[in-house]
Amino acid sequence: MAYIAENWLELLGLASGLLCVWLLIRENVLTFPLGLIYAVITVVVVARAGLFADVLLNVYYVGMNGYGWYFWMRGGQQRRDADTTLLVAAVPRRQWLPLAAVIVLGTLFMGWYFATATQADLPFPDSFTTVASFVAMWMSARKYIESWLLWFVIDVVQVVLYLVKSIPEYALLYLVYLGMAVAGWLAWRKHMVSA
Repeated sequence: MAYIAENWLELLGLASGLLCVWLLIRENVLTFPLGLIYAVITVVVVARAGLFADVLLNVYYVGMNGYGWYFWMRGGQQRRDADTTLLVAAVPRRQWLPLAAVIVLGTLFMGWYFATATQADLPFPDSFTTVASFVAMWMSARKYIESWLLWFVIDVVQVVLYLVKSIPEYALLYLVYLGMAVAGWLAWRKHMVSA
């Protein structure tokens, strides 16, 4: 009981995070308002752990959850089926190089900044997961299937990061996310727009 009293916020983050991804796999638009709640909780948890890049990431998630909610409801008109559901698509090839550049350059810049200007722990892996998550969240909001591949890579790094920082609840969460990324990839493949 003392564990729950001490770690209630982390446990709430764990539950809301799992539910959020489960709804995303099922292509349920309610993933976005729940994602807002999860992001706010996580801002507090990672700020306490000194993972400043993760703080920025979760502030970004608040905005991207609003954008994803809008896009899934009203955007992507050319990708809607007869009942107006937004269908899954592949990232256009012309966007791959810019997205990769954002991840590499963003990780280097953010990691350097946090390493030299703050007391952040593990600034480069933390920055990688942050910048890659910026891209993966944008891809999820646009309903691109490759978002699941990027989430898988991010989840592997996050499990290690949270274990090193002694946040076992979030390490467990990201371990489960690994399996959910595979499930998401398989589920979304069934609903892809033909190229």
